[in-house]
Amino acid sequence: MTKQINADVVVIGGGIGGCTAALAAAKLGNKVIMTEETKWIGGQLTSQAVPPDEHKWIEQFGCTSTYREFRNRVRDYYRTNYPLKEEAKANPLLNPGNGWVSRLAHEPKVALAILYDMLMPYLSNGKLTIMLETVPVAAQVEDDVVKQVTIERSNQERLVLTGKYFLDATECGDLLPLAGVEYVTGAEAKSVTGEYHAPKEANPQDMQSITHVFAVEYLEGEDHTIDKPEQYEFWKQYQAPFLGHQQLSWYAPDASTGRSKPFEMFHHEDLWGLWDYRRIIDRSIYEEGFYDGDISLINWPQNDYWLGSIIDVSAEERRKHLEGARELSLSVLYWLQTEAPRPDGGKGYPGLRLRPDILGTEDGLAMHPYIRESRRIKAEFTIVEEYINAEARGSDGIKEYEDSVGVGSYHIDLHPTTVTGQFFYTESYPFEIPLGSLIPIRVKNLLPACKNIGATHITNGCIRVHPVEWNIGESVGYLAGFAIRKNVSPRQVREDRLLLQEFQQLLVERGIELHWDASVNASLVAKG
Repeated sequence: MTKQINADVVVIGGGIGGCTAALAAAKLGNKVIMTEETKWIGGQLTSQAVPPDEHKWIEQFGCTSTYREFRNRVRDYYRTNYPLKEEAKANPLLNPGNGWVSRLAHEPKVALAILYDMLMPYLSNGKLTIMLETVPVAAQVEDDVVKQVTIERSNQERLVLTGKYFLDATECGDLLPLAGVEYVTGAEAKSVTGEYHAPKEANPQDMQSITHVFAVEYLEGEDHTIDKPEQYEFWKQYQAPFLGHQQLSWYAPDASTGRSKPFEMFHHEDLWGLWDYRRIIDRSIYEEGFYDGDISLINWPQNDYWLGSIIDVSAEERRKHLEGARELSLSVLYWLQTEAPRPDGGKGYPGLRLRPDILGTEDGLAMHPYIRESRRIKAEFTIVEEYINAEARGSDGIKEYEDSVGVGSYHIDLHPTTVTGQFFYTESYPFEIPLGSLIPIRVKNLLPACKNIGATHITNGCIRVHPVEWNIGESVGYLAGFAIRKNVSPRQVREDRLLLQEFQQLLVERGIELHWDASVNASLVAKG
């Protein structure tokens, strides 16, 4: 007989949104179970090895208080435990790697430690149970209510989880099809969303590329060249039909112009260097000799994989593309070590050394690929491009929602897609997260807690980033806890003005911003 475990809130997926949802629900006194596919909780921050993608106001406002706490704890962790030079230690905006794509480029293991620190009180008092290396395999639904979810552990043991609420915080929205929740994937048709940049026809398999990140240290003068990857010759010759350059080259697609943009390994004259793009250790800010070399996470345009989707395809097709993404990343490394042109006329940087220890793996690649786009629920309310696109908003300013449960900001950034090869970038306005986008159109007790909310293929391009996913998970965790406390449904919370106000007050008391600072809106309106 399959063992059954009961909780108030069951969180399937232990990424950023899963962690914050579990934390919020536990804070309200609920018994919570959180499962995670890999050996590490934290998703983008840890097992996928992607330093935070954030907005320009992040140091002042535009995130939840717990996200700010996380950021502060990261900096304090380095100040307390690492031999920083005095100038770096005193810097209130300390960036451990001085990566230029992130104001807080840091090691995945540090993020992992801090997430556990934040969850530890609820692991200690028994309110929270975490089950690692576990995936959902089935769900039972009656009268639009999820009754139970069956999970499978790495040892093939199966358990049945029962609860009052089930939160899907998986990277691909894996619980949605198991529970029969209506959802969409890929690009919607313009006739459905009305978005200016939506295609004429829908294409459910046209999703953003995935990237298998890897960690390397650079030790000049040494040789750490890996064995030639099996697919190297393919990737060496490969050129996408929608690009003007080969995949393995010092060019990258410029999403804002559509043309090829040149780069170098390191900053050289007027060319940007990709090495410090997502560098997580800048040895120059630590005591002399503590690090032998800088350490960087390679999540570059060169290892974006778009040859096929891994969602709603056969198991064989999924394995093929997951392996293809790994082979592409290894091919990028081998090319960098052996054939990448150098400014001095030579070729290759053999001093690049894989650092498996940084990512908790044996091969130096992340535990899980970086997933930019998920299944998305068909929601009571869908966030479309015209609510965020800067040109569309103009002097109207930031769109406000009566049922806002959080805020976010990021440019709309679509990496090359798996069918049409579309890549798209446009400036956006800061946005609010409406409660309606978190409520499925039918199922009553399953909520999205990751990138799988009521957004579109286009707006997912700015909703997929770290602080937004953090806010989504946290608000959904509180929503489940509030609904249990009040014995009401999430839909009732949205539809009843008094309930909505009470829930929003709870969010504010817990440090969640519902609206953007008026000064931001005023500056945008003045420009618009």
